[in-house]
Amino acid sequence: MIKGSKTLEELARELPPKARLMGLDLGAKTIGLALSDVERRLASPLDTIRRVKFSTDAESLLKRAKEFEIFAFVVGLPLNMDGTGGPRVQATQAFMRNLEKMTDLPHVYWDERLSTAAVTRELIAQDASRAKRAEVVDRMAAAYILQGALDRLSRIGKT
Repeated sequence: MIKGSKTLEELARELPPKARLMGLDLGAKTIGLALSDVERRLASPLDTIRRVKFSTDAESLLKRAKEFEIFAFVVGLPLNMDGTGGPRVQATQAFMRNLEKMTDLPHVYWDERLSTAAVTRELIAQDASRAKRAEVVDRMAAAYILQGALDRLSRIGKT
């Protein structure tokens, strides 16, 4: 396995049976985490890491990845609505480039446009308070991102 950024198709060829994936929603203040089941059918919100500095954030992230025996990360890429990248895309890619120096775990990027908005709409529909939404939105966005990638993975090889 080659570490670093891959396409989802490349990752699909390397995935062993029962390998778990972790979804990441990298924000400026927090990192939302989500976890796939071993069958890679369902993404579940896991946790939120409060960002401090890169080394602390990376250490917390890698500790959680080891705890759940993660094979790879699915990282939300915050593209602009027109598909271009901006400062948040650059920050996400820089974080992952630095993380690559600390781990052999590969990662794929997944378009996360509107993920937080979709999750927030759903939480409002469920009548979640503003405080509750703030508490869970990042990890739920990570689950939304991961679920999109899991759904695509399930179709790779069936066409």
